[in-house]
Amino acid sequence: MGAGTEPDGSSRSDEDWERFLRESVAGVADAPKEPSARARDVAMRLRAEPGRGLEGWRSYTPPRPKRRTGWYAAGLLASLVLLVVVLAPGRIVDLFAGDAPDSPPLAAETARPTQAPPAEAAQRPTMDKPLRGSPAASWASGAAGITVPKAGAVGWMSAAEVERALTRTRDFIVASGLDRGVLRGERPEKAIALINPHQKDVQDLLRTAFRTPSEKNDPLLLFSRFQPSRTHLVGDVVKARGRLTYREGERGALQVTADVTFVYPVTRTDAGGNDEIVRTIVRRELVLSWDDPDKVITEPGTFSLVSHKYDMTNGGCGAPTGYFAPPFGTDRQADEAGTEIDPYDRSAPVRRGESSGEECGRATRS
Repeated sequence: MGAGTEPDGSSRSDEDWERFLRESVAGVADAPKEPSARARDVAMRLRAEPGRGLEGWRSYTPPRPKRRTGWYAAGLLASLVLLVVVLAPGRIVDLFAGDAPDSPPLAAETARPTQAPPAEAAQRPTMDKPLRGSPAASWASGAAGITVPKAGAVGWMSAAEVERALTRTRDFIVASGLDRGVLRGERPEKAIALINPHQKDVQDLLRTAFRTPSEKNDPLLLFSRFQPSRTHLVGDVVKARGRLTYREGERGALQVTADVTFVYPVTRTDAGGNDEIVRTIVRRELVLSWDDPDKVITEPGTFSLVSHKYDMTNGGCGAPTGYFAPPFGTDRQADEAGTEIDPYDRSAPVRRGESSGEECGRATRS
């Protein structure tokens, strides 16, 4: 092999070779160095392989991308979405609506509202969130939802006596509409104990209502009850919203008006995995008289019932049984023939009178 010949037979120019020898002898720092035997061998093999050209031995050429299948994937996805919409439209509404952020607690009601609460986003209630999609989600729970006004002297009562009477009135509302045992169908003994035992018409109602309920003598006029073999409450919370007001009544009595709405989320006892939830909504307006014992026959710590009204939706429209009978599934269609009523509209007066024989109300929302 000649002095200026490369391993593959190519030759360097005389000028390059002379410069190489001169700089090697002089020890120039960046003098060109003769390739090692391994480097020369690699260079020969790379040049010998067809199609490699001048590509470096450490270089990398990425593989060509696969053929796109976007249209096929998009069509398949659209078909699946269409199938879900047909089979479960409610779930799709929930998916896109999402869970609205928790509403801030509503301020206590101190006067009759001037309008109904705004509509909520359409969302299905769940076992974990039975009040989802309801205006009652921002209401206070239980007795906290009943506003008791500041007491002042009225008629024969001092301010302190009025305060005790208002507290006992609220106790009656709690015992009749929020007590868990009563809601499970038990007899409301605590509530009954607060009613004047000398008021004959009311005592007649109480004697017959639980034994043989009828349109005239229906315990639901005063008490909220569900039949445990058919229905049970969902969760530990019942929402309530309302207020007590008072004034001087007949013969100097303290007359208290209680106007309270209750929202009961319930499901079937024998649901068998079906999580259908119905909200029974009840609004009662009771007028009570705390009478002067010197003028009316009464017992200490009891009141006389002056009047009672109530509105009820999603509680059943059949013959009285002494229990609310929320409609589930196809039974709900039978309850959709009554007069429309917004059960959350507390700006309107209570619609129904002393008996439950009037036409059932059909809830515009629940």
